[in-house]
Amino acid sequence: MGFSSGSGGGGSPLSEINVTPLVDVMLVLLIIFMIAAPMLTTGVNVDLPKADAPRMDIDQEHPLITVQRDQRIFLFEEEVSLDVLRQRLVSDERIRNVDEVFVQADEQVPYGVVAQVLALVRQAGIGKMGLVTDPVTRKPR
Repeated sequence: MGFSSGSGGGGSPLSEINVTPLVDVMLVLLIIFMIAAPMLTTGVNVDLPKADAPRMDIDQEHPLITVQRDQRIFLFEEEVSLDVLRQRLVSDERIRNVDEVFVQADEQVPYGVVAQVLALVRQAGIGKMGLVTDPVTRKPR
């Protein structure tokens, strides 16, 4: 039976951190955020057209123009007319700072209304514009 007197270095305490509890906590937090994130989304309700395109994450602070089925237009969550939309696209600091706008329109909205909104965005000199769609759900083979 050999006991160390401390000079041999065999009895020194371990200085490693056990990361298993940290990983467990992080996985639990990840699952909570994955479940809670879809519940936090708010906004104007529209039935988006289906498209085979990659999913885009839209930040709540990101400029979003919504065209509802009844052709009402919303900027962020505020209903606006086409004239007010034109003015806000040019003057709103949040939009000018980001220089990007997302447009989501109900699939039943006539193409002409969406084209008017897209033309206003282009006339306002906004550099980038994205069209929001729902991803196509594919049936398993």
